Amino acid sequence: MAMNAPMQPNFPRGYPQAAQRSPATPRRGAPGPGPGPAMPMPPHPQQGIPNPQYMAAAHAAAQRNMPQVNDAALRRSRKPTDKTIPEGVEDVIIGEGVQQYKSLQELEKKMDAAMVRKRLDIQDSISRTVKRYRTLRIWISNTVEDQPWQKVGEHNGTGGATNPGSGRYKVKIEGRLLDDDSDPTVPADDSDDENDGDDAQKDGDAMDEDGPKEEKSKKSRLPKRPRQRFSHFFKSITIDFDKTPTAKPEDIAPITWTKPQLPPNATSLPPNADFDSLQFSRPSQENLNITVSLVRDETPERYKLSKELAEVLDVEEETRSGIVLGIWDYIRTMGLQEDEEKRQVRCDDRLRAIFGREQMFFPQIPDAIGAHTTPLDPIKLPYTIRVDQDFHRNPTPTIYDIRVAVDDPLRQKMIALTSNPQYAASIRQISLLDDQLALIIQALMHSKARHSFYTALSKDPANFIRRWLNSQRRDLETILGEATRGGGEDGNAPEFRRGGDNSVWNAPVAREAVRYMLAKPEAAAAAR
Repeated sequence: MAMNAPMQPNFPRGYPQAAQRSPATPRRGAPGPGPGPAMPMPPHPQQGIPNPQYMAAAHAAAQRNMPQVNDAALRRSRKPTDKTIPEGVEDVIIGEGVQQYKSLQELEKKMDAAMVRKRLDIQDSISRTVKRYRTLRIWISNTVEDQPWQKVGEHNGTGGATNPGSGRYKVKIEGRLLDDDSDPTVPADDSDDENDGDDAQKDGDAMDEDGPKEEKSKKSRLPKRPRQRFSHFFKSITIDFDKTPTAKPEDIAPITWTKPQLPPNATSLPPNADFDSLQFSRPSQENLNITVSLVRDETPERYKLSKELAEVLDVEEETRSGIVLGIWDYIRTMGLQEDEEKRQVRCDDRLRAIFGREQMFFPQIPDAIGAHTTPLDPIKLPYTIRVDQDFHRNPTPTIYDIRVAVDDPLRQKMIALTSNPQYAASIRQISLLDDQLALIIQALMHSKARHSFYTALSKDPANFIRRWLNSQRRDLETILGEATRGGGEDGNAPEFRRGGDNSVWNAPVAREAVRYMLAKPEAAAAAR
């Protein structure tokens, strides 16, 4: 930049600046085709007089760019927050009210600390995935209709004509969690409705879930409480048929039910995916062997571990987070962390069999364990569909007990406790009481200041008035910027000329002022 460049005038805010002229521009008028008289230019406006329109536009622009002041935030900033009784109040108050208030204040601090700590513990417990295992009992049974032996019974044993292929069976699969107050030997006392046979004839391959009417009748008979139903525990249910020489291909085709995908904001399953039992019906006049395959639906999902990983964790099934935590506990127990880099792990024989290297970076472990985990095998339940007369004289269902993971019942109670609307209402009420208490304490401080003022005035009115006037004068001079060293008229007073332990220079105010002065960057740089 050239040092001889002309400096731009520094105009005050609100005043218009003169238009800058390019050096190549002629001073007067525009260039014409030839020499001629110059066009007269209007005089420039006087710089000292501001343009009213420009000032209004500048003020409006400043108002637009200025952030809006939040009235609520302004009120909160002016709201008193101190709830501590000032010192010396207990000397002028009759009774033990101040001591009792301080005791209540200490008790409130302890209660607040305990409540906050307990609430944090509850939040930590909710964030953890704590599962309990309960028994899910599954009943598999079947009924028959239009079988040849049933037709014979209808014709009084005369051996009337039968229709080959008209016999049907209906299979029912029902599952319920075993409760302490329920009978574990029998299923719920719900019988097949008469309409079930009609539905089965209309669509033999379709699985029938509990309908609204059946659910209503159940609720009318037994008091129900919220519980997880049979379909909640499985992603899919598949029925596979064993092949027989006489069966048609469509009669032994697999039947599959798959749980629909839920939207992110869904809180419950749709009605067609929330049931305790399912049924299907097909034609057959001979016994059939089937296998019911149940694919678990768990959150978080558990995986089957490889032999090497199971040897380290001492479990055969675990979630991904449980696997990482188990490996971390194993590393700390065996002392396999590097001394300088704690994230670096020395692999022993067991870890070397898993990761295939001598050292492992711990953040890479979650990706490295993927090769040693596989989805859990589906639960397979064999069952024989019996259509013979001997079985149906006294039919008994086939019962299976399986272990399923359910949420800890305390977790729902803790969630209900943390999301209780009464908690927010009580917090608002406590906040209002705190505001009222702060106002009372503020009024008490003002009363204490007035009491101290009048008490000092009553003891020595003349000296008090003189000191008070001098203090007010010093404050006024400080505000106006006219105060000298020491403060106003007392700057040259005799007490400022004396030193020693009892002088004003050894007062706490003077020591604090010196400390603040030395703490400034300029003073610190000069001291160096």
